[in-house]
Amino acid sequence: MTGRHRRHLPSAARFAAIVAGALAVAGVVVGVRAGVGRVDAADCATPVRLTVAAPQEIASAVRASAAEWARTKAAGKKGCIAVDVQARSAPEVAAAVSREQRVTLAGVGTAQAAAVPDVWVADSASWLLRLRTAAPAFAFTEDGSLAQSPVVVAMPEPIAKELGWPRKQLTYADLLTAMTTDTSVRPGTVDPSRDAAALSGLLALDAAAATQPRADAAGAVLRALATDASTLREDLMAQLPQSDDPGTLAGSLGLAVMPEYDVVAYNSDQPAVPLTALYLTPSPAPLDYPFAVLPGADPAHADAAHRLYEHLTQSPAFRERLGVAGLRSADGTIPTGLQTPTGAPRATPPPADGGSAAAPKVDDAAINRTLAAWSAVVAPARALAVVDASKSMSTPVPSARNATRMQVSLAAAKGGLKLFGDDWQLGLWMSAAGLDTNGNHRELVPVRPLRDNRGAVAAALGSIRPSGGDGALYRTIVDGYRQLRDGWQPGRVNSLIVLTDGVGDEEITLPDLLRQLQGLRTQDRPVQIIIVGLGDAVDRQPLEQITDTTGGGVFVAEDPAQIEAVFLQALSLRTATPR
Repeated sequence: MTGRHRRHLPSAARFAAIVAGALAVAGVVVGVRAGVGRVDAADCATPVRLTVAAPQEIASAVRASAAEWARTKAAGKKGCIAVDVQARSAPEVAAAVSREQRVTLAGVGTAQAAAVPDVWVADSASWLLRLRTAAPAFAFTEDGSLAQSPVVVAMPEPIAKELGWPRKQLTYADLLTAMTTDTSVRPGTVDPSRDAAALSGLLALDAAAATQPRADAAGAVLRALATDASTLREDLMAQLPQSDDPGTLAGSLGLAVMPEYDVVAYNSDQPAVPLTALYLTPSPAPLDYPFAVLPGADPAHADAAHRLYEHLTQSPAFRERLGVAGLRSADGTIPTGLQTPTGAPRATPPPADGGSAAAPKVDDAAINRTLAAWSAVVAPARALAVVDASKSMSTPVPSARNATRMQVSLAAAKGGLKLFGDDWQLGLWMSAAGLDTNGNHRELVPVRPLRDNRGAVAAALGSIRPSGGDGALYRTIVDGYRQLRDGWQPGRVNSLIVLTDGVGDEEITLPDLLRQLQGLRTQDRPVQIIIVGLGDAVDRQPLEQITDTTGGGVFVAEDPAQIEAVFLQALSLRTATPR
């Protein structure tokens, strides 16, 4: 859960509080289903039951205002409405949507039980952007924002003062130096594939690092943050110092990106060491709580949802409830009751647009590139890349100035190679019928550490050309999977990465392939298969059966000119646990 933290307690008491809180949230969700729907629709034979999922920090404000609205004539003029507001984290809802859309999103997987709501109030529009990129048919309606919370860099106050705050307005350059060269400041983060605030901050830090003279500044930032990465924000908050003595400060979390509301909540408990919130310029994209009506809602539910949004955005009571929850209004201004940290702007400054080199526009390409780079750092791989070299890969791509499928594939692979650290182990094969004595693939570079292998891989990628043969994908997948399993190494994501424009005339049948993979698969040596497909003629069904057997995922660039974005998205998935 990525919602607001609760009072900081010693470990045993804190664990009990977390368990109690989780049970309370579960009770609230069940209670709302059983209670609000019945109370608000008591006089209705067939009420419209609208389900709304929202993160914990805003759910209570939405629930209270929705209950008030459901009792009004404005809500009932087209029939009775019951609103069920469920406190659900963004990764949980994203996993449920991913399951329904048959896609996989890095960091969240697919939920097996959770239902998809009628309305989703995610904490950030970046979730909707990621899902729309992964599933272009994900046709939701986004009405607008309900609230905001600026994304800040939080530091224990004594550490911020050592860097010159508040006399000096700290900059990205100051923080990058502190993160990568000052051993007295211990940075940390929540996994950005699961936390929108962490992703927003990482995008801004990465953009700032690109302007620094140090060639590897962006990589140094990622490595520094990954050292103390947490899955849950509560775990990150638990690492904050409990006293201001030098030893405790040196061993505790000294810098982390988080939403403003978390700083407000933490300081409201009057901790021994309060947090300082740094509002950087240009600012990271804030959490903006978009109100999205999800696909599948019938006209009555969609109409009720849109009218609920109008009520929330026009309600003074809802604005006051946001302030109590530690959130700003949708326009970024401060509502009554919100005590912001020292130095907070009166209104959230807009993030810089794509014209600024220091803060590029937050789009799907930037997100995919950042998450792929994060995955490359936190999950070093032992990987074998297979490039389909069948004759169909010579097909021109009109949207890529008639470059061939092979050329656009290799360009994407070369871009991915730049993300991989020297501790990666990588090998390269090309695959087509009749290539070599084994009849289906040729080893171009054996799997070895990139510190010794990078030049050889880059040169081999530049030498691959489509052959005159048909595809031989199934046999190559079996051979590649077997080699990776036999040479499997702990502490790494062992992956077979396949770039192909689809299944051709295969030597073995799909059932035979699946039986062989099932026979090779072992629980103690998991190997993922990541398949990147090119073109709108790719049949996903057999490829998905392969990855369902081994773990991994299928990513298809229907327009091969978009292969780079899809390739980066596929790389970011590697943090998922193999099944």
